[in-house]
Amino acid sequence: MAGTGDDSDVARSAAGLVRMRRFAFAARHARLVLAALFAVPLHAMALDVNALWDFSKPELSEQRFRDALRTATPDEQRILQTQIARSYGLRGQFERAREILAGLQPGFEQSSAEARVRYFLELGRTYASAAHPESTLTPESLAQARHLYMKAHELAVAARLDYLAIDALHMMPFVDTEPAQQLAWDERALAAMEASTQPDAKKWEGSLRNNIGYARHLMGDYEEALRQFQLSRDAYRRSGREREVRFADWMIAWTYRAQKRYAEAIALQLDLERRWKQAGEVDRSVFEELELLYRATGDEAQAAKYGALAKENAR
Repeated sequence: MAGTGDDSDVARSAAGLVRMRRFAFAARHARLVLAALFAVPLHAMALDVNALWDFSKPELSEQRFRDALRTATPDEQRILQTQIARSYGLRGQFERAREILAGLQPGFEQSSAEARVRYFLELGRTYASAAHPESTLTPESLAQARHLYMKAHELAVAARLDYLAIDALHMMPFVDTEPAQQLAWDERALAAMEASTQPDAKKWEGSLRNNIGYARHLMGDYEEALRQFQLSRDAYRRSGREREVRFADWMIAWTYRAQKRYAEAIALQLDLERRWKQAGEVDRSVFEELELLYRATGDEAQAAKYGALAKENAR
């Protein structure tokens, strides 16, 4: 349930085939954005770490952050270190991530609000996130994650860092994992996004509506799930994030299958197969869905074809 964020910020499904499409951001070219030369509003974030992220390539992202350290201010260096820690978390190296974050403790209270919020957020992600195997999500780790995410949220609200406040809320469905609980957190995050006047906060819409749709789908409310996935697609399309548009269309087609709208689902998944090919990429879950769809409609030849493609593209 991560962005975005989190894309990244991310694979789960009732049938074992659904990926959690909790991407907070699209991959963009590496760059640093400088703060204004004069007074900076309390909610402004001087360093655009999102621009350095490619959540599908944590090693590359880590190198970008390390390169940026060379010209960063001391406080920006602390922020960059939190993201280096996150890159290790995405690789499942949670102890290494905690070691990096522990190194930020000296002088912690003199850090900026953003640095402190990001510290608590990333430490929370080492205890509960999309990267964690279910077996590691013990009551103790979930309690630790809850405390850290709520601390990050509290500090972000106080500092008017709306983007990060929403990030903290959007991580809570990894702590409270029942669909109704997930929905409550997702809707709270969406309400915070809608109430914010900060442009960065508005970037959460596609991801949050996806997450609400996912929870609704798991609860069997397919009509509302479909509506939210369509709104998610619209939000991604408005921001020009075509990769995420494809993810949203996959969720729409997945819901069509749940509604037994097989012809519509097949048409959309075939269109996605074509669009991924045009983009020079492959999404294995498209093949998995087409296998299930053709099997449901009695076309065993096509089901076998796409089953083979899914195996061929297994990681």
